[in-house]
Amino acid sequence: MNAFIKNTCIVGVTLLLFMQAGCAASSGQSTVSGITGLLVLGLALGAVIMFFIMFYINKLTRRKQNVQVIRESSHTIIESMRRVFKIVFAEGHFNEIYTFEDTKKLFGIIPSTRRALVIIEAKVLVGYDFEKCAWEIDERNQKIKLTSFPEPEILSIEPDYKYYNFDENIFNLLNREDLTRIQANGKKQVELAAMKSHLPRIAADQMRTLLLEVVQSKNWQLENIYKITESEAKLIEANK
Repeated sequence: MNAFIKNTCIVGVTLLLFMQAGCAASSGQSTVSGITGLLVLGLALGAVIMFFIMFYINKLTRRKQNVQVIRESSHTIIESMRRVFKIVFAEGHFNEIYTFEDTKKLFGIIPSTRRALVIIEAKVLVGYDFEKCAWEIDERNQKIKLTSFPEPEILSIEPDYKYYNFDENIFNLLNREDLTRIQANGKKQVELAAMKSHLPRIAADQMRTLLLEVVQSKNWQLENIYKITESEAKLIEANK
């Protein structure tokens, strides 16, 4: 508001000077009443001109602003936290092509089929949970004996789903539950493919190498090292 009044005065005085100069040039003299009238007229014209200028500027400003208002909020709830001792020994990248097809009959007569082709790009991490390991320590003879050793397991799957070739009709549409089931089944296929791959063997070799290096660096001996390979063999056999 103060800026508007200031600008109005500036414009009014400018107009007053131009009008006074014009009158002086034409008549060669001016009176006090004439100056007062010119001042009032100049201020009035200045106010009108500034009103239209400010109106035009505000209109342009509103056009540049986005009228859409977006409000976002986030609430994080920590369900549980605990200590774990899991180590990743192998990493694999998989591309799984998953096909979904569901056919039902409309009115019990007309078949209606919906299809979806999904390509799943996933990173799989395989390793061991040391909480499942069991061993005996013989400090006198400096020996560590493995009594039980877990199978290598998938510690993490990071999938990325890309959908292609949706085929559906108005009477048989894919809903949210279908998409959730497609993602779950596709992730399961990636898990099976990973456990049938060389990742478990790579993880077992890495584990065996690590334990031997750590134990031998302290001049100790590691017994029953075969249990690592044995657990890996059982896992591969179970996934055939």
